[in-house]
Amino acid sequence: MRNIPPYMAIAIPARASIRKVLFAFAALAIGAASTAQGADLVVSAAVSLTDAFREIGRSFVAAQSGTTVAFNFAATDVLLAQLSKGAPADVFAAADEESMNRAEREGLLLPGSRHDFAANRLVMIVPNSASGVATIEELALPRFARIAMGSPRTVPAGRYARGALERAKLWDKIESKCVFALNVRQVLDYVARGDADVGFVYATDAAVMRDKVKIALDVPTPTPIRYPVAVLRASRHPSEARAFVESLIADPARKVLASYGFALP
Repeated sequence: MRNIPPYMAIAIPARASIRKVLFAFAALAIGAASTAQGADLVVSAAVSLTDAFREIGRSFVAAQSGTTVAFNFAATDVLLAQLSKGAPADVFAAADEESMNRAEREGLLLPGSRHDFAANRLVMIVPNSASGVATIEELALPRFARIAMGSPRTVPAGRYARGALERAKLWDKIESKCVFALNVRQVLDYVARGDADVGFVYATDAAVMRDKVKIALDVPTPTPIRYPVAVLRASRHPSEARAFVESLIADPARKVLASYGFALP
């Protein structure tokens, strides 16, 4: 199986226009598409699914004689922008319902192929060496000078985090302290390196670096965190794509997802 590596982090100035940001992502999309040229099946998936999907992909390839899978991992909104511009892919797995709803409205999905296959939860993490946090309201204190989270404009985890902070009436107080990342794995990296005092990621991401970060709090979100998947209308391999989607809701894949901390939707 050939894996398209996750997108490298890009430093984007705070005043950069969304047009410039999307242009940068488009350039990366071209590179990813060319890498996947020789693959039978291209799966565009939220970066928080990286580890679980790589394991599931190996099992899928072993069971499907003659089929290979190439993964394109990135923030969900980045993937959706790529697909809207015609980037080649067969399956889309998103980290939130909102993004999949947009894909459906744009006519990108094969009707009847959409399924929710996993659930997650939002957590607040700190470096292992840091002291604990009793409540989310403590983020307004001076000791939390840098708060890492995915950009709410492009990262579902960032939207979940902003929604939770708004509900706690904290957003206006802490927005100026926020360091916005391109995806949840970059948030994880900021906190692990000590470049941020605290960060918002999924519980499954926190488990990836439990030797460097710890969960300080579970953060209730306004809506449940569910992962939908669907076959793309433009898929060149719809039968194989449908088989991959259906494999995600079968017991073997669910056991793999559970081993990485995902719950059933």
